[in-house]
Amino acid sequence: MMLKAENISKSFMGIHALSQVSMEIIKGEILGVIGPNGAGKTTLFNVLTGLFPPDSGSINFMDKNITRLKPYRRVKLGMTRTFQNLEIFRDMSVLENVMVGGHLRLSAGFWASMLMAPWKVKEEKRLQKEAFGLLETLGISERAGEQAINLSYGDQRRVEIARALISRPHVIFLDEPAAGMNPRETGELSSLIIKLKNELDLTIVIIEHDMNLIMDICERIIVMSEGSLLATGVPHEIRKHPKVLEAYLGGEVL
Repeated sequence: MMLKAENISKSFMGIHALSQVSMEIIKGEILGVIGPNGAGKTTLFNVLTGLFPPDSGSINFMDKNITRLKPYRRVKLGMTRTFQNLEIFRDMSVLENVMVGGHLRLSAGFWASMLMAPWKVKEEKRLQKEAFGLLETLGISERAGEQAINLSYGDQRRVEIARALISRPHVIFLDEPAAGMNPRETGELSSLIIKLKNELDLTIVIIEHDMNLIMDICERIIVMSEGSLLATGVPHEIRKHPKVLEAYLGGEVL
C-alpha cells in the first residue's frame, strides 16, 4: 500500500467539503477520482498533497505519517501534482518551466548560487539535461527554447506534467489534465499517461470529468458525492453501480 487516508474531514466556514473519507492508493495503479462538481475531489487532492490540513483523520504515505507535513516535504518524499488551472510561467522558456520543479532536489545554498560555484553549475547542467529528457518523453523537446506561453493548451499541459515529474515522484496527482482539450489531445493524453506509468514506474491518481478517458485507462475508480466516498471499484463495476448512476449520471449507464 502506497498511501492510506483514514476518516479525513475538512470544512470551510461550516461547510463540510470532506466527511470521514477513507481511501487507499495501491503502488503502480492508475486510480481515477470522479464525481459531480462540488463533490470534494479537488479538496481531497489538496489535503492529500498538503495544501490544506485536514480537520481530522490521518494520512500515511509509504509507512510515514504525513498528516501535518508541509507540501514541499511531501514532494521530497515522492508526492507531486498538477492543478486544474494551468500554472505556467509565461515569461520563461519551456525548459526553464520544467527545471523549476527540480530545484528542491538541488543542494546549492544562497551563496553558492550567487557566486555560481563550479559544482553549482554542474548541478544546474544535470537538471537541465534531465528536464530536456522529460520533454523528449512527453514529445515536445523541439519546443524547449520557446516561451511556454506560445505553446498550445495541450502542450502547456505536458509542460506542467514534466515539471511535476522532474521531482522524481513515486505518485503524481493529476487534477483534470484533459480539461479544455479537444478529442485528439485527450486521446494523446491517455496514451501518454499509460506510457509514463510504465516507463517511469509511476503511481497515478487522476481527477477527470472525461468518462471515456477514466474508463479507458484507470484500473480502479473512486466515486465521490457531497464530500463523501460513494463507491470504489474497477471500471465495469462503477459503470453499473446503482448509487453512482443515480447520484452522478442521473440513472444513465456510462
